[in-house]
Amino acid sequence: MEPRPLAMQVPRFAAPRLLSPSRTVGMNHMKFFIDTASLAQIKEAQDLGVLDGVTTNPSLMAKEGISGEERVRQHYVDICKIVDGPVSAEVISTDYEGMVREGESLAALHPNIVVKVPMIRDGVKALKHFSNKGIKTNCTLVFSAGQALLAAKAGATFVSPFIGRLDDVSTDGVRLIEQIRTIYDNYGYATEILAASVRHPMHIIHCAEVGADVATCPLSAILALFDHPLTTIGLEKFLADHRKAAAVKA
Repeated sequence: MEPRPLAMQVPRFAAPRLLSPSRTVGMNHMKFFIDTASLAQIKEAQDLGVLDGVTTNPSLMAKEGISGEERVRQHYVDICKIVDGPVSAEVISTDYEGMVREGESLAALHPNIVVKVPMIRDGVKALKHFSNKGIKTNCTLVFSAGQALLAAKAGATFVSPFIGRLDDVSTDGVRLIEQIRTIYDNYGYATEILAASVRHPMHIIHCAEVGADVATCPLSAILALFDHPLTTIGLEKFLADHRKAAAVKA
């Protein structure tokens, strides 16, 4: 087969990603949320100076031994006292009326509460209701770009694609973040992409590369970002050299 003429060999460049008015270059940063109900871990992340918010769910509450409506509600308030940022509180109901009732009650607990709503039909209806009332929301259990589009159209504050669970079934979770980023930027949706089910530090890095607004992850994934063997080796050498110099002067 003869090679194509040079004039026909058009290089393939990726189309430039458009930034919505709400994503002006240089004015955004990736937010770190911690995905836990542990007050101790939230406090530790807050003390690091990099924490922007918290996400929780019924499973995480149960893991901390928090049960019963009043204890759960008080625990949300206790979390809000530690971190000055969004705290996602999940509704248990799966019908529209129940979600609205629960969500309004949760939102009244503290100004930082974000009502977490599942990606189901009644959930989308509830998102629109909360959006109209000025209540912040987090649409959870999102696994496709179509679901993320519906959440944005309904006015969700955050949308939570579960990238780790997608990886578990041999689907590229980070690629979904990239798809959603493109769609939201194409049309100027203000909904923030909250990468959820983040398992390890490379998930955080890859999500940052494709433009996720938020990564919510266990404390271990955040702490792992600190680690690099060359940092450890370099610091040990600096300290050893300092000790040698001090010994000579003595």
